[in-house]
Amino acid sequence: MNVLNEWTALACKELGVDPARVDRDLILELTKEVAHGVARPAAPLTAYLLGLAQGAGTAPEDAVARLTALARDWGQGAAPTLTGD
Repeated sequence: MNVLNEWTALACKELGVDPARVDRDLILELTKEVAHGVARPAAPLTAYLLGLAQGAGTAPEDAVARLTALARDWGQGAAPTLTGD
């Protein structure tokens, strides 16, 4: 078992999360998009926000798709802003 698999399994066990619900590759792809398109520190923050959204009832696939699109748009300078600037 590699380190990432072992960490995922142990973290899931610690938090009472079914590891079958964790799409590790999808999360890694999302955080890669955010790290490269927005900023490195935004990647773990985005993963945390994704967890909050899922806990609030947002479908994970929908949330990942929306966040990935937002990060790609950000990297192209086309993302919306809160101030509208």
